[in-house]
Amino acid sequence: MIPLQMSSGDLIADRRAYYAEALATDDPAAACDLYLQALDLAPDWAAGWYRLGVLRADHGLPGAAEAFERAIASDPADRLGAALRRDMLRDRALGDTVPTAFVETLFDQYAASFDTALVDRLDYRAPQLLRAGLNGPQGRVLDLGCGTGLMGAELRPLCTYLEGWDISAEMLREAEAKALYDHLDKRDLSALAPVDATWDLVTAADVFAYLGALERITAWVSAALRPGGRFAFTVEAHDGPEPYHLRPSRRFAHSEKGLRDLLD
Repeated sequence: MIPLQMSSGDLIADRRAYYAEALATDDPAAACDLYLQALDLAPDWAAGWYRLGVLRADHGLPGAAEAFERAIASDPADRLGAALRRDMLRDRALGDTVPTAFVETLFDQYAASFDTALVDRLDYRAPQLLRAGLNGPQGRVLDLGCGTGLMGAELRPLCTYLEGWDISAEMLREAEAKALYDHLDKRDLSALAPVDATWDLVTAADVFAYLGALERITAWVSAALRPGGRFAFTVEAHDGPEPYHLRPSRRFAHSEKGLRDLLD
């Protein structure tokens, strides 16, 4: 699991941040002042700058973008997703993908409770919806963003070979324990190397919420599919004129027209 430094490493700074969080609801301006005092003591504390940005953004206080910029400067990998919060302050997101380190950190920390949270609490059924659209044997199947194997459980009876790729080592560990896949691999879906036509089916269940622009991954899948192969995926629906839109949840939604144009 990727370590994420939520402590500043300075006890006095941490104490001021603790008091700031206690004040955040009733007096956000005072909370921000306390965070600034903490950051004077720990100027390279990415999580502190991130929380200051969130407080300013959520309460309409000035300087949110600058705080997020400082968070990114302190942690260029952006494991907290400060760039996404900064983009949400704009009319149009400048980024077209969720930072890889943020996704990896999020799912590494989420892996152990992932199935319970999605299936039991959120009634997640994207794998079942995709399975309902697949008829007959599928041959060689690649499950992109396989996570803990929820999609793999639906695919296993249909295919002769099943491979799963995911950015999170902890999610892959959970998937391996289910013994569904013939092979699992840690891959960043935003930076896949070109491949020959290898697969009869490529799936991506609840994956493209973390990729705004889908041109690159769609081109990759097109090259990776054998003649007659299929590409089955889900997206969050977006009704606006843009092909995709960054939501407050820090997930991308996609329009049907944009997807049809891209796939054509």
